[in-house]
Amino acid sequence: MKQLYTIISLLFLFTYPAWAQQHEIFNQRIRTLQVVGGTNWLSLPVSSLGGEPIHIDFDDMTHDYHRYSYKIEHCDANWNVSSSLFESDYMRGFNGNQMIEDVEQSINTNHPYTHYHLAIPNADCQLTMSGNYRLTVYDDNAENEEEGKMFTACWMITEPQPLVKLKLEATSTTDIDIQKDHQQLKMELDHSQLRITHPNQLNIVVLQNGRWDNAVINPKPDYLSAGKMSWQHVRALIFDAGNEYRKFEFLDTDHPTMGIDAIDWDGSDYQVKIMTDSPRPNYVYDEAAKGSFYIRNSDNVENNNTCEYAQIHFTLKAPKLPGDVYLNADWTYGRFLPEYRMEYDEMTKTYHARLFMKQGYYSYQYLMKMEDGSIRLLPSEGNFYQTQNKYNVLVYYRAQSDRTDRLVGYGELK
Repeated sequence: MKQLYTIISLLFLFTYPAWAQQHEIFNQRIRTLQVVGGTNWLSLPVSSLGGEPIHIDFDDMTHDYHRYSYKIEHCDANWNVSSSLFESDYMRGFNGNQMIEDVEQSINTNHPYTHYHLAIPNADCQLTMSGNYRLTVYDDNAENEEEGKMFTACWMITEPQPLVKLKLEATSTTDIDIQKDHQQLKMELDHSQLRITHPNQLNIVVLQNGRWDNAVINPKPDYLSAGKMSWQHVRALIFDAGNEYRKFEFLDTDHPTMGIDAIDWDGSDYQVKIMTDSPRPNYVYDEAAKGSFYIRNSDNVENNNTCEYAQIHFTLKAPKLPGDVYLNADWTYGRFLPEYRMEYDEMTKTYHARLFMKQGYYSYQYLMKMEDGSIRLLPSEGNFYQTQNKYNVLVYYRAQSDRTDRLVGYGELK
């Protein structure tokens, strides 16, 4: 029993590299990349072996057909390629030379584009191992592989039946304040089906609202017993409560819909002005989608190839802040890129950003990146214990005979 406690305690003393499940676009022709497990667009892109397919959708901002091929790689818990595996270890079928064949050209849109859709598994390839996956799409007409690299998309696959049991609870009665600015996650993990004999065999990732910039990696449990771990008073699992995500819905080019102040046509583009976002001194309940987005228009028919693209203008009323202000959501792919950074106007005391976006429902928040690289909530957004945050927990395991990590447990608390 003493040996068990020593081993499990050591699991949480190791430092791991930065973790990131982030899609990445390399060519500006590619827009509106979305990865969804089954039909659940409100959650992380997760499915189970033999379960619902992973759907990958994107637009190419031309009306030309491109021969897009894809390659799938299995990754370990750190999102490094599982280099010790053969392709036959994690998939059946073909990999690397199959084309994306589900293609639709846009219909009667101001900006012509071509929509592509890929489902995994499909007739050409089926996944056979749980864990992290990264797909890279290439333009086969490019002169070389690097030039033809268009984007990467990431998702997670769980075991058909969970090998661990997770119990999650979020409370506003935290170890640093009570019903004020924070929420604390409490967890119980039953891993009695796993044989743990080495410190590197188990990895646990905790996410708030699907964000990887503030992910908690391998929090040390405060209670241990044979086959069980518990996190009841762990300060690493105390999160800023934040506020509900902001949202807007751009459904029609003729008149404003939810969250939109005005729509103008300048002869080449629709200019869509989102209502100015003001400081929120109080909490107001709102069922926003925690950064998720859904492509649709007012007709809600053939959304993939009939929705318009427009210039979307964001405005945030706030004093000049000590860090750079960014838009943050699933549709920014967790990346703090120049296109998502807001510019400050000293005259109007407002931050501004303009993005080229497709019609649909979007939720978002504002985050501040400090000079030291740390990410913080904006003071104007507020911190309220009542906020309906979403928490996800990923449990990875590597048996002694395994050459990579499997995803043996997944939990979500809304």
